[in-house]
Amino acid sequence: MTHSQHPHGQHPHGQHPHEHGATSSHGHTHGHGHSHDPSDDERMAEMLDMDATLQAAHLAEITDWVAGLGGAPETIVDLGSGTGTGTLALAERFEKATVFAVDNSEHMLGRLAAKAEARGLDGRVVGVHADLDAQWPPVGTAGLVWAASSIHHVANPDKVFAEVFAALNPGGLFAVIEMDSFPRFLPDDIGWGEPGLEERCHRLIDAQGWNSHPDWQEQLEAAGFEVEQRAFAYELAPEPAVMAPYAQLWLGRTRTGLEDKLSPGDLASIDALLDTENPAGLEHRTDLVLRGSRTVWAARRR
Repeated sequence: MTHSQHPHGQHPHGQHPHEHGATSSHGHTHGHGHSHDPSDDERMAEMLDMDATLQAAHLAEITDWVAGLGGAPETIVDLGSGTGTGTLALAERFEKATVFAVDNSEHMLGRLAAKAEARGLDGRVVGVHADLDAQWPPVGTAGLVWAASSIHHVANPDKVFAEVFAALNPGGLFAVIEMDSFPRFLPDDIGWGEPGLEERCHRLIDAQGWNSHPDWQEQLEAAGFEVEQRAFAYELAPEPAVMAPYAQLWLGRTRTGLEDKLSPGDLASIDALLDTENPAGLEHRTDLVLRGSRTVWAARRR
């Protein structure tokens, strides 16, 4: 995403993702301030935890691919760790590694620490409160650096790429993960209003630059990395009781961000979907399918 308004609250650049990370992820104006509204952090934490639950298999596919390229690192750094989806997956995948979770939200790091303790990983997961735009965190050298939906938040990605390159051991791997678009849930025809509601919302989202990021390959290669790129698509249909709250959160925040840009008819359609009393609203639908994709750049230091 660019440093412009996003429907999911405030995300100071470079620190916690929109997904989760996967991206921030995953949400989120991207100003360059560093204050935190606790309620914003709590809403973002809720989103990231839902990401981790609903997209566990998809994110495991990405983690497994990166692990297959990453050897057996003793030290891993997760940049923009959020509530720890990537951190904990990496700690469990690499059983002998210490994982440094870097985020500029103490709230996120607190939630991550509680999760790590509950899984018996607290001895190998270390929270680091840091702002990537200010300075590189004190994590020493690493065999693997992971950045899910966080690099597009930093003010100067080239600076961070150079710092990651310097921090990696020779042969070490830097995994950059980005959402190709925000998730989709709805059928084209929801049963009322003009068909294509979700597509129109996504076109407006794209026009605002809320999830825009470059193809990082050229910048990573300029920093000295050898880069392999791969896309990972997902299409999931979990139980409505699991899917509906996630869709409700995304669509509600999308409505807030696009309120002055959507037509009255589309706003009315969204309100009907969000209405918990509406028998055809999100809470009662059985046709929601979670769809999307992520791109991963696996950048190796030689």
